[in-house]
Amino acid sequence: MQEICMVGSGYVGLVSGACMADFGNEVICVDTDEEKIEKLKRMEIPFYEFALGEIVKRNMDEGRLSFSSSLEEGVKRSKVVFIAVGTPPDAEGEADVSDVLKVAAEIARYMTDYRLIVQKSTVPVGTGAKVRDTIRENLAKDVEFDVASNPEFLREGSAVETFMRPDRVVIGAWSAKAEEILADIYAPLYLNETPMVRTTVETAELIKYTANAYLATKISFINEIANLCEKVGADVKVVAKAIGLDRRIGPKFLHAGIGFGGSCFPKDTMALAKFSEQVGEPLRIVNATISINREQRKRVIDRIRGAVSPAKGKKVAVLGLSFKPNTDDLRDAPSLDIIEALTADGAGVRTFDPVSMPAARGLVKGIKFCRDAYDAVSGADAMVLVTEWNEFRRMDLTKLYSLMRRPVVIDCRNVYDPSEMVRLGFTYFGVGRGTPPPPPSTLAKERVRQAAAGKKKRKKAPARGKRSRAGTARGKTKRPAPSAVIRASAGKARRASGKAGRSTGGRSGATGRKGPSAKPERASARAKGPARKTKSPARKPKGSTAGPRGSARKRRG
Repeated sequence: MQEICMVGSGYVGLVSGACMADFGNEVICVDTDEEKIEKLKRMEIPFYEFALGEIVKRNMDEGRLSFSSSLEEGVKRSKVVFIAVGTPPDAEGEADVSDVLKVAAEIARYMTDYRLIVQKSTVPVGTGAKVRDTIRENLAKDVEFDVASNPEFLREGSAVETFMRPDRVVIGAWSAKAEEILADIYAPLYLNETPMVRTTVETAELIKYTANAYLATKISFINEIANLCEKVGADVKVVAKAIGLDRRIGPKFLHAGIGFGGSCFPKDTMALAKFSEQVGEPLRIVNATISINREQRKRVIDRIRGAVSPAKGKKVAVLGLSFKPNTDDLRDAPSLDIIEALTADGAGVRTFDPVSMPAARGLVKGIKFCRDAYDAVSGADAMVLVTEWNEFRRMDLTKLYSLMRRPVVIDCRNVYDPSEMVRLGFTYFGVGRGTPPPPPSTLAKERVRQAAAGKKKRKKAPARGKRSRAGTARGKTKRPAPSAVIRASAGKARRASGKAGRSTGGRSGATGRKGPSAKPERASARAKGPARKTKSPARKPKGSTAGPRGSARKRRG
């Protein structure tokens, strides 16, 4: 168990601090925003993240998690100090690490004995060395310390899950002592056999940027393939599924759409591109990823504009505001650009999001926030699906159709099946779904044509039961028709039926014991087989002796 101070109580700091407390460590989260700290003391979480509130409450109740606005208090109570402050991009796209260095200098002034200072923020390679130098320059007294890097790999919407059950933990350190302290903090994960990657500070810093840049590249790549699919009539969802089944590629992040947004991918790809240029090794793939993502967003927005043109005076429903499901994060969210474009064209926008509407009210003006998805689409001339929340996947499409004034759907996330949407009467636009399926009327005509063609084929086919030479050779015979003897008198019926039962069934249909190409004994045997298998007609009224059943009784007598 370690005593930990988490500097920064935003998304990364709060999730990391609460989960480290859940591991059994003693954690104090520090932030300069006093209002936020007071809310956290009341167990009010400042953003939406699934299961985070439960983790915070449990560890506060058990005394392992506390909050303060005093960095001095946090440093003096702790042995390990994590820096988890923001590193936003500057005007050139470079990560701004000024807050990281400012916190490092302040930590140094409060250190009275050994401390391990750990970078949790995503920072360019070389920042660890700058933090070490800053602390040395600002120490109030000469004390021992270490600097390490422990990058976070949280996934918004499932951050608690990814912290408690990570794919790996990266520990970057310059000393064995720092490495062992960090390993002890994550000791519970050894039970799950979580891989621990132990390396240098510089390598750890680059691992985080490389991971995010690669995932962003997969998204831009599949969006390029989606655009090609639209030209050649292929379906990108099937393409992505097929290549994702290759274990060397994997299915994750192969979902075509409007491109990536949020607080990580846009910021981290730009920062990686910038500092790689500064060291003289520009990353062309990363630069292409950034460019493709910008173009993809513009491309989809142009499609939306075209689908509702002329937009002036029309109602457009925008479903989903956050940049991804299960979060209320609106940073670099595509929905904001879509709403801006539609309102600029004169459209009236109605929107619904299960979580992020409170945050959006302060960012977006002049639109209507609705109580649910059906309220948003009521009377709409088009629906734009931007965020793939599960409740949008499960919408009643028949009800959706009945509520809309014009059934036009622009699916920015490829949630719906194009064939089903067209069958229901929607005008549907996806991303990379190939040539749209034919309208229902065309499909109906095609079914009629196929049915007519099948009927002609059946007419040309030989009649069922018609005998050929091959059939005769195999001993197949034509079954006698019971109706041929039913209308005769009782006596004649018995005799006719008897003859039919003894018929050999020759090629010409003649009766008699001798068939044209068989011996009498074999002909008789062949005749008896089918006669026994012939289905008897319905029972006659009482008193009647006509028909095969009566004939059979007579023969047995």
